[in-house]
Amino acid sequence: MRYAWDGIRRRPGRSALTALGIGLATGLVTVLLALSAGVEGSASRLATASGVDLIATSANTTLSGTTFPPVTNAHSIPTGFARADPNVAAASPWLVTSFVFANASLYAAANASPTGSAIPGGWGPASGEGVGWIPGANTGLDTPSVAQGPGFSSPGDPHYANGTYNGPFTHEVVLDDGMAGILRASVGSIVYVSVQSLASPAQALGWYHNATPFRVVGISGPFFLIPSALLGFFYLSEAQTLAGAAVVDHDEASVVLVHLTDPSNQSSDQSTLQRAFPSLTVFTLSNILGAVQSVVDLYRTFGTLIGLVALIVAALFATTVLTMSVDDRSQEIATLRAIGFARSTIGRYVVEEALSLAALGLAVGLAGGFAGAYLLNRFLVSLLPGLPAGFSFVAFDGTVVGTAVVEVLIIGLLAAILPAVRAVRLPIAEELRAP
Repeated sequence: MRYAWDGIRRRPGRSALTALGIGLATGLVTVLLALSAGVEGSASRLATASGVDLIATSANTTLSGTTFPPVTNAHSIPTGFARADPNVAAASPWLVTSFVFANASLYAAANASPTGSAIPGGWGPASGEGVGWIPGANTGLDTPSVAQGPGFSSPGDPHYANGTYNGPFTHEVVLDDGMAGILRASVGSIVYVSVQSLASPAQALGWYHNATPFRVVGISGPFFLIPSALLGFFYLSEAQTLAGAAVVDHDEASVVLVHLTDPSNQSSDQSTLQRAFPSLTVFTLSNILGAVQSVVDLYRTFGTLIGLVALIVAALFATTVLTMSVDDRSQEIATLRAIGFARSTIGRYVVEEALSLAALGLAVGLAGGFAGAYLLNRFLVSLLPGLPAGFSFVAFDGTVVGTAVVEVLIIGLLAAILPAVRAVRLPIAEELRAP
């Protein structure tokens, strides 16, 4: 190795650029691998901790779809699932839909001027996601905890009233801290909710007349099962009413989340519920994580292609630099051969120099990859407020580091092939006679 390090020290600038090139390629691949490992690991960890063992959707639904057709007769599902499969500890129908939220301050400004001229610039309703559920049906599921306020007053769904929708309308809502911050709402505040958007300040008063007022009974933390930091939680029947009469007529939900008493054989419970409810499609947690894995694999393949191009470029660059190094020391190599050094020894010197440069590149690549992944994670987290504590878009594990080491070894060996062949084939006599 002394000969290899001597060659590197003789040409510090060239050696530094070579190591940097290898490091950049290694760092890029390291970041891509850390990104896929982080998303996959975080999704798996959170899904496992959520308490969701099965998800039921309407028939012929795929997890890769962007929308879910409605599940009908939602209020009867908890009892029906428990009757069909005694292993079902909880079955919670959720209606997830988009709503528009506004506060009382905007209402006061709209009342002050029917034309909307009293509404300050930048003021307006906030779009968010509404979740309608039956609070008492969520036992065992990891729902957002209410950090402030008493929360919902009833574990059931009073307005549903056994399908009549004539029961008391509680007008209660729990906002997540993101929505509460935008609306500047606190426990006890009144917020207004509608499915209609607001096109201009002049329409604000009319929008409020058609919106439904709700009293904030709780402020919750972020909720990882729904990719939004702006959420409002309602009783299922009240969310159905907000979404429109057609939804109420069919008692619709988007999905049904199922928690099992014993989740060790989810496929058996899946088959049992599928037979009992042929109008539904039931997915296990493994199916859900498999869908996540498919998306991660797609990005990993894309990242692998990018990394392969980077590795090829780095190997070609290192090959060029090592070939120049052999040419610069051609007389020195010829002298070594003349005094008895074997071809294999000369070739080994070139390979050692290549691997030494690759080792320097590995140090640069791992340091740069770690720093780049850390900055990328901070950037992505800042783009998606409301992520749960502990969620990370990147993860460094043995596989990521091991892959980086293998990549550097491959670069070093590939880069050494042509220079080593050139070194062992140098004509000794011609090189020694050269001026």
